[in-house]
Amino acid sequence: MKSFILGFALVTSTLVASAQARELTLAEKVDILVKSYPGIIKDGSDKAVTFAGSAKTMPVDDGVARDHFQKLESGDIVDSLEQIYLAGPCETKPDVNFDPGRIRAEPLMKLIYGGSRKEVAGNLVPVKWFGETLQVTKVNGVNKALEAVRDELVSRSDLRKYLTPSAGVFNWRKVAGQQNLSVHSFGAAVDLNTKFADYWVWSGGKPGRVPVYKNKFPMEIVAIFEKHGFIWGGRWYHYDTMHFEYRPELLEIAKRSGVSACK
Repeated sequence: MKSFILGFALVTSTLVASAQARELTLAEKVDILVKSYPGIIKDGSDKAVTFAGSAKTMPVDDGVARDHFQKLESGDIVDSLEQIYLAGPCETKPDVNFDPGRIRAEPLMKLIYGGSRKEVAGNLVPVKWFGETLQVTKVNGVNKALEAVRDELVSRSDLRKYLTPSAGVFNWRKVAGQQNLSVHSFGAAVDLNTKFADYWVWSGGKPGRVPVYKNKFPMEIVAIFEKHGFIWGGRWYHYDTMHFEYRPELLEIAKRSGVSACK
């Protein structure tokens, strides 16, 4: 088994931990993953996860040692849980290659949301979004989570300009410059108004060498998305500030670890 490096060792300059902060074991993280997808992931350990309604199992660790960019392209479950996401209404400057949540286990995502465009599309439902209609997966209640975000923001007319027009939800495509699928392929990610967006490639960045971090989105919006299970691409070194994706396991791991984006 490859060594499992916890996120605390990777984010020393941005990690803010309370006095109660602790490193979760891999088994604890997998247990949180299982509980974050009830009725989909049936059971799990630090060895493997099993899926409800089928005999399918998936190893947590496939035994392949990868560098950061290989993890981004083809990470396994252990890779996807390695870095600790920092949530909260505070903005932080991510360390080099601190991309919690940008590393995803694509085979796991396919078993959760669907393995093809057609299969994913069969689970899409409309969500009203400030005068628009977005097509969002109903799997694991992602549509309900986005509706909860909308309902908290609906009275905030001062924030409306950041929220709409949306740059979209469902789009079966690969991550730009990579071979793995975007979370938009699964209908579980939403992009906000591109007018206020900043993206690491637009800044002239190269993988592992991003010269400037910028963000124009109010942290109030970020905190509300995080409250309802969405992580924010503005927490990444390779940042994508208009991007939010449904990853409740990462937010619960952060909570249980006692870490925060705020001092």
